[in-house]
Amino acid sequence: MIKNKLYLDRENGKFKGVCAGLATYLGVPVRLMRVIVVLSMFFGLFVFTLVAYFALAYLLDDKPYSDNDTENPLSAQELLLQVRSDLGQEEKQVREMERYVTSDAFSVRSRFRQL
Repeated sequence: MIKNKLYLDRENGKFKGVCAGLATYLGVPVRLMRVIVVLSMFFGLFVFTLVAYFALAYLLDDKPYSDNDTENPLSAQELLLQVRSDLGQEEKQVREMERYVTSDAFSVRSRFRQL
């Protein structure tokens, strides 16, 4: 069974995203799908191809945006670099907060709030 759903892929598409959506659904390169569509128009299926293209463009939903794109999953090294970067930013924020809390300005402000 095919687990994907057929969507319009406007991000990778040229006109409406029909060929890119079909290519993703069928697991073929987008260029190959475009060549097949153009060749079908030249070899006697012009009206059928045009009607099918615009029907799909009208009927299909746009591809939902997702942060975890399954087409290009990150490698283990890329994930580790991303985690290291995120942890570095968080550590910097914690250090800045610690520096403020242990400073004289923090103690003076807290004493003024108590008055």
